[in-house]
Amino acid sequence: MKERMSIGELAPEAYRAMLRLEKYLTDSGLPHTTKELVKLRVSQINGCAFCVDMHSHDAKAAGESDERLFSVVAWRETPFFSDAERAALALAEEATRLSDRGETVPDEVWEEASRHYEPEVLAALVVAISTINAWNRIAVTTRMVPGTLRSQSG
Repeated sequence: MKERMSIGELAPEAYRAMLRLEKYLTDSGLPHTTKELVKLRVSQINGCAFCVDMHSHDAKAAGESDERLFSVVAWRETPFFSDAERAALALAEEATRLSDRGETVPDEVWEEASRHYEPEVLAALVVAISTINAWNRIAVTTRMVPGTLRSQSG
């Protein structure tokens, strides 16, 4: 597999803007664990091998258990996630699958997320979901190769 192009090289201003969104998320108050779980689940839905690989390793490096990482794909059927994490994962799935599910996020999903997150943190969660969807589309379209970031930094 060969990457088609590097957005970082060919559109550096756009790439830096995406990285600024990531910086915002780091400082936003959204729990790191929740952010990584959402990134992993959205990447699974979108079939982004590069991002699934990266966020699995990022979450593991941050102390996430194998049990939870292996279970993100079936989070509804496992006891390993908190109610707040479940609300975030449900919102992430609905926002990612807009065209599959009537192009709206159901009120009950939004209300459940709102019960668990203060408005500023909920806003950051929405930005996190949107940002990982954008990253997925960049990575899938350009065929970013899983593991290449680790091989470059290690």
